[in-house]
Amino acid sequence: MLTYEECLELSDLTADEVDAIAEHEHMDPMIAMALGHYILTHDGDQKIRKIIMDDIEKAQRDRNYAHAEVLQKVLQHFIATHPEHKDQQAAA
Repeated sequence: MLTYEECLELSDLTADEVDAIAEHEHMDPMIAMALGHYILTHDGDQKIRKIIMDDIEKAQRDRNYAHAEVLQKVLQHFIATHPEHKDQQAAA
């Protein structure tokens, strides 16, 4: 049996990125991890960025600025570690 941490290592996501997906999709983190990994492996970097940005906007609307700041750092890290797929850049 794999632990959560082992699955996280295999997912190519951080715990904070998984938490952002779980928050946005209203699902268990383990399921969010699987969804996030699926999205990443199917050229869905933009989808995950959008999920995190939606979470930031919701936190700001709720005046939860501390959470919005944490999510902004999550987004920055995600962008730094998951650059857009070359085919997506060529199409733009």
